[in-house]
Amino acid sequence: MTIKRGSEVFSGYNKPKRTPGHATKYHAVLAKSGDAVKLIRFGQQGVSGSPEGTKRNEAFKARHAQNIAKGKMSAAYWANKVKW
Repeated sequence: MTIKRGSEVFSGYNKPKRTPGHATKYHAVLAKSGDAVKLIRFGQQGVSGSPEGTKRNEAFKARHAQNIAKGKMSAAYWANKVKW
């Protein structure tokens, strides 16, 4: 099942994909929660995540904890899941 949203093609809902051709964001996901569907772009181009357990990783999770807790409809949730 493929889903087209604008010029982006996704393999399904809640399945992030890389977007190296995008000007500013490195990943995109077509997030779905209940009936709500939202295109979310996340991850700064050129910045990599960090291995689990590092200070940089822990700092990201602490700094964005409130936004990560918002769930699937927030960019912080997807950045935490995919990059950190």
